[in-house]
Amino acid sequence: MENFGVWWEGLSGVLKIYWSLAVPFTLFFVLQLILSFFGGEAPDDLPDSEIEADHGISFQFLTVKNLVGFFTIFSWTGIACIDAGLSNGITLLISTVAGLLMMGLMAGLFYLMMKSGADGTMKISSAMGQSGEVYLTIPPKRGGLGKIQVKVTGSLRTLDAMTDDQESLPTGKFIKVVDILNDNVLLVTTN
Repeated sequence: MENFGVWWEGLSGVLKIYWSLAVPFTLFFVLQLILSFFGGEAPDDLPDSEIEADHGISFQFLTVKNLVGFFTIFSWTGIACIDAGLSNGITLLISTVAGLLMMGLMAGLFYLMMKSGADGTMKISSAMGQSGEVYLTIPPKRGGLGKIQVKVTGSLRTLDAMTDDQESLPTGKFIKVVDILNDNVLLVTTN
């Protein structure tokens, strides 16, 4: 601990400020990174949480995560610039620009991730005209429900189905979707 005291007293005032920011914000940054990889979530009351009623632009520059990134990069860049012998003014300018670039990069990455995310909602109307296969026998003349497997919005789905055909459609029979009944039952016929 003696060595730390000697080292700390040997630092200039500006370096003490940069080191005082670097240590805690680096710890927060690493913790934030670890929680991101292992599915840790921030509490809902933080400023960068999503709000259901907010339908505005999802590009958020001032968030807790971005501020942690700013101060982490700001402080380490400042320490590096002072160690390289740059003046305090140039160091402040370079470290501020580096921190702002980090905030912009993080905001841009989160924006792109949110924009590229699929909502996973199945749109049953996209099943119209698709070919599939009977999964559970479908009784004839809309006499009851069976099940089919059909590709809907890029995923193979097992859905309820009926038919107007005169004969039942056995398991394994290839079918085509011709209509949607009651917004959730597919009307099918043999291919």
